[in-house]
Amino acid sequence: MTQWLRLLYAPWRFTYIKSISEKKDHTCIFCEAPKRDDDESLILARGTYSYVIMNLYPYNTGHVMVVPYRHVPSLEDLDESEAAEIFKFIKISMKALREAMNPHGFNIGVNIGRVAGAGIDKHVHVHIVPRWNGDANFMPVIGGVKVISQDVRETYRLLKPIYKKYLGEKV
Repeated sequence: MTQWLRLLYAPWRFTYIKSISEKKDHTCIFCEAPKRDDDESLILARGTYSYVIMNLYPYNTGHVMVVPYRHVPSLEDLDESEAAEIFKFIKISMKALREAMNPHGFNIGVNIGRVAGAGIDKHVHVHIVPRWNGDANFMPVIGGVKVISQDVRETYRLLKPIYKKYLGEKV
């Protein structure tokens, strides 16, 4: 059987790869993001213990993450206040995504540890991925690639006012 080499030109991924390989100080992106402006970091909402941020390399359009400010590797390291606020942000994120994008469902998950699939395994975070009927089309199955239909910054601009509506000007 002949093996086919499949190439997908994705120059935007090089920025991500380069940023990881050039890091000398090994700073945590989830610890650094809240230090910058919301628009720069794509932060949708800020709470006392956690924040909601767009995933710059999403699994699907509208992929957001809820992240505690405190740098801990696992859910069991969170105190009750942190865990409660994170769950509150998960619920608000689902409402905001339903209003903005009308998904048919969600994948919500946490990868604890590198072997569980965590790309950033030292700072726990919760993924909220909206899903639509038919969003798993032939591209990932046949081509081995995923098509994201909207620019992440465009999705951010769509979602930011909805989070403000649910949380008040506090975001």
